[in-house]
Amino acid sequence: MPKDPLDLGYYAQPALLILASLASGPKHGYALSQDIAAFSGTRLEPGTLYGAIARLERRGLIEPLPPHERRRPYRLTPDGLRVLREQLATMERIVTTGLGRLAPGTPPALPEGTSQ
Repeated sequence: MPKDPLDLGYYAQPALLILASLASGPKHGYALSQDIAAFSGTRLEPGTLYGAIARLERRGLIEPLPPHERRRPYRLTPDGLRVLREQLATMERIVTTGLGRLAPGTPPALPEGTSQ
């Protein structure tokens, strides 16, 4: 049975960061690393970065472009763009819900069947 393309697996955060970086255009590994650090504050070690790149490529979410000056750039595929949009929409719902629940004057929700 094929894996769910939305399931980015245990290493979801690096994969999502790479997809988000590539949304602004093709990049090689070092440029990905620099961009990710700039927009997220996360520094991916080379093993983590290139391991996630390999997994994303195997799943057809990114693809390599011809090498340029000894560097291989990657770009999003249409499936990669779809997965990124769906992942970000899910994250937006989580953030909106979480921030709404942290709003001043809003008591924390109790589990169903419990009372104060």
